[in-house]
Amino acid sequence: MGFSGVMLIPASVALIYGDGGGKTFMESFAIFLALGVTLWWLCHNHKEQLRARDGFLIVVAFWVVMGLLGAVPFLLSEHLHISVNSAIFESFSGFTTTGATVLTNLDSLPHAILFYRQLTNWFGGMGVIVLMVAVLPLLGVGGNQIYHAESSGVEMKNDKLRPRISEVAKLLWLCYFFFTALCAISYWLAGMNWFDAISHSFATLSNGGFSTHNASLPYFNSSAIYVISAIFMLVGGCNFNLHIIALSHFPHKTTLTTYWKDPEFRFFVFLQAAFIIIFSLGLYIHFNNISLTQAFVKGSAQVTTMSMNCGYSVYNIDDLPPFLSMLLVFACLLGGCAGSTSGGLKMIRALVLWLQGKRELLMLIHPNIIHPVKLGDNVVPRRALENIWAFLIVYILVFWLCVFGAIACGMGGFDAIGAVISTITNTGPGLGSTSENFSSVPDASKLVFSFAMVAGRLEFFSLLVVFMPAFWKK
Repeated sequence: MGFSGVMLIPASVALIYGDGGGKTFMESFAIFLALGVTLWWLCHNHKEQLRARDGFLIVVAFWVVMGLLGAVPFLLSEHLHISVNSAIFESFSGFTTTGATVLTNLDSLPHAILFYRQLTNWFGGMGVIVLMVAVLPLLGVGGNQIYHAESSGVEMKNDKLRPRISEVAKLLWLCYFFFTALCAISYWLAGMNWFDAISHSFATLSNGGFSTHNASLPYFNSSAIYVISAIFMLVGGCNFNLHIIALSHFPHKTTLTTYWKDPEFRFFVFLQAAFIIIFSLGLYIHFNNISLTQAFVKGSAQVTTMSMNCGYSVYNIDDLPPFLSMLLVFACLLGGCAGSTSGGLKMIRALVLWLQGKRELLMLIHPNIIHPVKLGDNVVPRRALENIWAFLIVYILVFWLCVFGAIACGMGGFDAIGAVISTITNTGPGLGSTSENFSSVPDASKLVFSFAMVAGRLEFFSLLVVFMPAFWKK
């Protein structure tokens, strides 16, 4: 029922611009409202205490049902004429903030359809943050699970951010809305019209990557817009726990130290700076018609959109030298911080794996040494280390399962690998035939990629657990 109200927003956009699409969203509003009321009426007398197992089912059902419902406006639109699988793919891509698309005629679509796509990114990004910060840690999974013991991320609890999910969600919404508004104003000042500025602010902070133009960011051909997009993609890629704590201390000097005291944030900044410098210098060396300043401006935007798993594109990844292309792929596999809108492995896991690798090398030299893995001054619990390795194994297994599924649907091996990398990490642009969009992939494979997007967004365990027979036994 709540989602039905969202349909009134693009319907209002259609009324303002008068270029069509309003009927589509009013019909969607009526369908969703009727469905929601029916489901509520069937269940409104059923009241029982929810268990942790119910939480997993609610999380999975929320994303699957929203993704399927979100496809309805694409199917009803008289301007798109796409298949059911394509509509499902586009919807899941929006809500999981992946940014991959099957649409090739964005510049000719009504403003209402374009704005709806951006809204799916924005609401999906907020859903991702609440999921990662408040819900999955409560269920015992997710990137922030590593923070459960005495590690630095537990600052959320130490700083009295009120453990109730509703209170945490409220703070997250305020923070999210603040940065979105700041991003939209920055885009407008840089030269975008208000429609593009608001639309792109939705996709930038959520690291969703949908654009209102086929050419994406290069459509605007503005260095200021490249820089703004890079900054706010990085803001979206930081742990929102830190944002809330920092804003609560503003304008005290501890606002900045809040970030720098966090080991994951320092690791995040170091890697992003290294990626940007290497990639930008590579652009400057490879392309003769680009200045060093342009290389760093465009390089920052391109690296950030890949490493934050956003989905914008400044360069076609297939047109870049192999070294730079593989650098972008490596960056997208790592992703951003835990508790952010980005996808991928997450920086906290990468940092712990790095520290554990160093410890193993040290123990080869000194077999009897006691050298625990520590984040800052806090020891990482053994259970958290086991969780990371289990996550990595499941990540690899699901990756290859989706690759073989895409090949079985008719894709070539290289194209399937590139497409699964882009969807399972929620990045958007792929390799090979999917480097620009997914319009050419077999229709059946779009369902495989939709599964990959949801699996990557829910961090695998909370999705896969509902497929276990033991989950359904009392």
